Amino acid sequence: MGGDRLVLLAGPTGSGKSGLALALAERLGGVVVNADSQQVYGDWRVLTARPSVVEEARAPHRLYGFLALDAPYSVGQWLRDLAAVLAQVRATGQRAIVVGGTGLYFTALTEGLAEIPPVPPETRAAAEARLATEGLPALAAALVARDPATAETLDLANPARVLRAWEVLEATGRGLAAWQAETPPPLIPPGDAVRLALDPPVEALDRRLATRFRQMLATGALAEAEAVAALTPDPAWPGMKALGAAELVAYVRGTLDLETATERAVLATRRYAKRQRTWIRGRLPDWQRLETPDPEAAFAALDTQPVTANRA
Repeated sequence: MGGDRLVLLAGPTGSGKSGLALALAERLGGVVVNADSQQVYGDWRVLTARPSVVEEARAPHRLYGFLALDAPYSVGQWLRDLAAVLAQVRATGQRAIVVGGTGLYFTALTEGLAEIPPVPPETRAAAEARLATEGLPALAAALVARDPATAETLDLANPARVLRAWEVLEATGRGLAAWQAETPPPLIPPGDAVRLALDPPVEALDRRLATRFRQMLATGALAEAEAVAALTPDPAWPGMKALGAAELVAYVRGTLDLETATERAVLATRRYAKRQRTWIRGRLPDWQRLETPDPEAAFAALDTQPVTANRA
């Protein structure tokens, strides 16, 4: 079934990709490997829809829940961790199913990642202060003036992307586009993996996200929020970017009622899912689409996706 190639499974939050990855792992004797930037944090299992303890017992899972909320974690570090996991999986004769919704992880894996020097904390702080005081339009205009090549490649309405481009320019004296032009070969060339992308109908996904969040509240997310609130977390901690984290911590602290917290979290999740769908369609156009997380359709795709697909 599809040889022994790596299986890559992308999809927006709430699309059922984790369950599908588990079904594939059980059928193939495989290992599920995380490609979600929030599921690496240990304090949020329910809220980030990490596989449950029962699910983890059904098949091996790697790169889940191993970091503290304040620990930084980059795309580059994920690639290094993934390379080590893949070597271990291959050594045991198993098959890896890499699953997640962080598009940058997948593009870095299959297209390569520019080796950009780390940005000093003081440079990042200065960039964030400029964004806060001058606003996004002003910072975007400054980036266009100084680094038009990078600006042409960015969504200038996305503050995180503009901020990243600006801080790299300030720290290195070179634009992000110039660094990316020197990108080394990818860890996994596209043709060496079976590439699947869940793309559910928008209306169905929106309904599912609302239902899922209320289920999370009933099955442990509030207890997680109470435990996290007891840590007096800094909102800037990487692990506090989980969808719904800020809202539930605010509820636990008594500054937001539960219904408002739920409405805001669901809205944020729907917006994030929309951005994920846009990313997948724009950056992963040649991945095979699956409208539902149907295991039989995925198994069929493993049989039919050619090894030579989309090699450079």
